[in-house]
Amino acid sequence: MNLFNYIDIFYSLIIKYMEKKLITIGLIGGMSWESTVTYYQVINETVKDRLGGLHSAKILLYSVDFAEIEHFQSEGRWTECASILGKAAYRLEQAGADFIVICTNTMHRVAKQVANCIDIPLLHIAEATANVLNAEKVSKVLLLGTKYTMQQDFYKQKLLEAGIDVVVPNNTGIAFVNGVIYDELCRGIISDVSRKKMVDLCLNIKQKNDIQGVILGCTEIGLLLKQEDLPACKVFDTTLIHARRAALLSL
Repeated sequence: MNLFNYIDIFYSLIIKYMEKKLITIGLIGGMSWESTVTYYQVINETVKDRLGGLHSAKILLYSVDFAEIEHFQSEGRWTECASILGKAAYRLEQAGADFIVICTNTMHRVAKQVANCIDIPLLHIAEATANVLNAEKVSKVLLLGTKYTMQQDFYKQKLLEAGIDVVVPNNTGIAFVNGVIYDELCRGIISDVSRKKMVDLCLNIKQKNDIQGVILGCTEIGLLLKQEDLPACKVFDTTLIHARRAALLSL
């Protein structure tokens, strides 16, 4: 047996080991289900790219009723939101998930409470995004998302702790972005008019604040805006970042 035969055997053993070590991702989705589809697709595509062949990810999905979640959000009843997601995370853990991914930016408002309900890790979307921004040497960004993500500190603080300066739109801009998310994107509506207005908003803020990038800090905004829509600055789609990070962790 020559050296190349031994190398072939060695790599075949590595592949078999990797197959056995592929761990299970627990997804809490449905917020909205449109963006959860992207998570499922990107995670599986990433695993296939890494392992080849017919490989796909090991995933458990718990999809909530978004109408219930949105009702509690609008009334500021975050404890009820945390309870729903905490129970979902616990059930995923009991079903065999090795770590949890909350498939939405806004509901990381209760990430700490959810993490307290389980004994497995929770992959935080803002931390994953901050790691990518630091790797790209981007230190000042525009954050787009729901009004909760843009106005409250639970998300921005993670970025600030990573040394990233965060800019958000004014009140009019916040109301516009939030409306596009809940009234259009979460209902499966993709509007060219809203895309143009969103691009204009980003370019106006870039001109005034000298931002280096734009964070699509809502898992639905990536359905509307792409990098090609904003060639003047880097676009960071948190859905793609979060999903790819989850896939790599599962390996």
